[in-house]
Amino acid sequence: MIPTQDASARKTEIDEKLKQEQDTLSFIRENLEKSDQLTKGMVSILSSFESRLMQLENSIIPVHKQTENLQRLQDNVDKTLSCMDHVISYYHVAKDTDKIIKEGPSGRLDEYLACIAKIQKAVEYFQDNNPDSPELNTVKARFEKGKELLEAEFHSLLTRYSKPVPPILILDLIGGDDELETQEEVTLDHLPESVLQDVICISSWLVEYGRNQDFMSVYFQIRSSQLDRSLKSLKEHFRKSSASSGVLYSPAVQNKRKDTPTKKPPKRPGTIRKAQNLLKQYSQHGLDGKKGGSNLTPMEGKDDVLDIEIDSYIHCISAFVKLAQSEYQLLTDIIPEHHQKKTFDSLIQEALDNLMLEGDNIVSAARRAIMRHDYSAVLTIFPILKHLKQTKPEFDQVLQGTAASTKNKLPSLITSMEAIGAKALEEFADSIKNDPDKEYNMPKDGTVHELTSNAILFLQQLLDFQETAGAMLASQETSSSASSYSSEFSRRLLSTYICKVLGNLQLNLLSKSKVYEDTALSAIFLHNNYNYTLKSLEKSELIQLVSVTQRKAETQYRELIEQQIQSYQRSWLKVIEYITDRNMPVFQPGAKLKDKERQMIKDKFKGFNDGLEELCKIQKVWAIPDKDQRDAIRQAQKRMITQAYRAFLQRYTNISFTKNPEKYYKYRPEQVEAMIERLFDTSA
Repeated sequence: MIPTQDASARKTEIDEKLKQEQDTLSFIRENLEKSDQLTKGMVSILSSFESRLMQLENSIIPVHKQTENLQRLQDNVDKTLSCMDHVISYYHVAKDTDKIIKEGPSGRLDEYLACIAKIQKAVEYFQDNNPDSPELNTVKARFEKGKELLEAEFHSLLTRYSKPVPPILILDLIGGDDELETQEEVTLDHLPESVLQDVICISSWLVEYGRNQDFMSVYFQIRSSQLDRSLKSLKEHFRKSSASSGVLYSPAVQNKRKDTPTKKPPKRPGTIRKAQNLLKQYSQHGLDGKKGGSNLTPMEGKDDVLDIEIDSYIHCISAFVKLAQSEYQLLTDIIPEHHQKKTFDSLIQEALDNLMLEGDNIVSAARRAIMRHDYSAVLTIFPILKHLKQTKPEFDQVLQGTAASTKNKLPSLITSMEAIGAKALEEFADSIKNDPDKEYNMPKDGTVHELTSNAILFLQQLLDFQETAGAMLASQETSSSASSYSSEFSRRLLSTYICKVLGNLQLNLLSKSKVYEDTALSAIFLHNNYNYTLKSLEKSELIQLVSVTQRKAETQYRELIEQQIQSYQRSWLKVIEYITDRNMPVFQPGAKLKDKERQMIKDKFKGFNDGLEELCKIQKVWAIPDKDQRDAIRQAQKRMITQAYRAFLQRYTNISFTKNPEKYYKYRPEQVEAMIERLFDTSA
């Protein structure tokens, strides 16, 4: 139960709160009444404002609509007047552009193209709005005239500024002097920059607006002629420069190193010129550098003009690649992309055809030479074929996108050259085997035969073109291994070929040696030829090539040489026979000899003396060009003869067999040695 005091306090607290709430309620009621009054006043004001706005709108809207209509009418009038002016301008286009069109675009291309644009718009207007109007024909004719003049300007600019590239610049382009430490990259500016930009601008307009592709034909014809003339001028320059000085000078780098040519004829050690020089060297001097094989004569070859032609052709091949690359770069700026390859194909045809024709002529000349059995002519093909194969990757890259017939021209020429080269190699090998044994053609002194020197020299030329010659031989192989031949495979083929030629040569020499009636001279002949062959193989890389398939070739040649030396030495046996004791009794010093015995001794001396004199007289005019071999053979003979002769003299010194000993003691051992020392010496 709550205490009374607490209840009284609680009641007092509630009464106070109730009074406060009543006061708050009274305050809220008063405020609500004031708010209602204010709301009624605001509603009254808004109603009055709305009424006034409606009155204003009813009076303004009609005025606004009238103003809007008037503005629209004004705009229509302005547009109509503008359209009329624009349309009228189309009727005056022909007159306004007449002067500019007649004067042409030369020197003011931008202004001219702006004029053409006006005419083109007039054509489009009349076609769309009044296709039967005479004005359409007028502006059409004016447009065609303008287009013709643009085409003429395109032709004129190209013709006027397309000049052959100077030969000295081409020579720098295809390669400067390797000895120069720094070589600036050579670039070709076929057209002046301003002219190029005009040509590009005209080309773009003709493609986009002219609807004409004839200019592309004009372009490739002019540039094709320029390319062909550039190559022809290079060829002519090459001939003149080579004829006068032997080298080609390019002033492009003269400031870098005075009097130094930037471009020299390519090194072609396999040319006929080198072959002739070597043959002359061997014909005038033996292997020891002294006069020897007098019967050797150089192969009948071409003169220096042929070398110049070959060098010129090699230069032109390289020049064509570089010039064609440059032409394609120029073409990409002028010709639309989807026409570039076709136009480029047409552009290079004349120059490419001339190059291929010249190559075919070289093949034909080689074929005719082979028919005449002039196999040295095939050497002209080697440097060209080697260069063509080295240049082929660049060729293929340049000809990407051209017609298949264009791409196949170089491979076809390479195939023809490989075929004719392989034929020449095989026929040369056969000719070595079948060279007739003509007595009048045999060296009387037993020196190196012309066939040997020519065969070795021919093989030496192949060293500079091992890969090319190997590929020639491999191209004629039908085996599966040849279809994907490697450099090792072609090297083995070349080694086999060289061994075949050497084998044929050996067989032919053996046959030729039988022409000699004197077997000793026959042995000297074979010795000289075998020795010449071996020394030639050793002095060059031929021995390495031969050893690929014939590892014991060097040993075999040495054995052959030794056999011929022994065969030659047998020619002295009949002389030695006279100073031996065979079938002779033993004579005691001081003993009296019978007539028969004295005669036997006399016959010995006489037989030796006569035999020695005869052999020395005959063999003195024989030749052994190799000094080492000549000295070795002489020394062997001196040892063999004088040793037996000294013993012979010693046996009969104290035996009285004649009253005239000086008649039989004709030569002292030293004199015999001196006589033998003069063997094989035509100058003695």
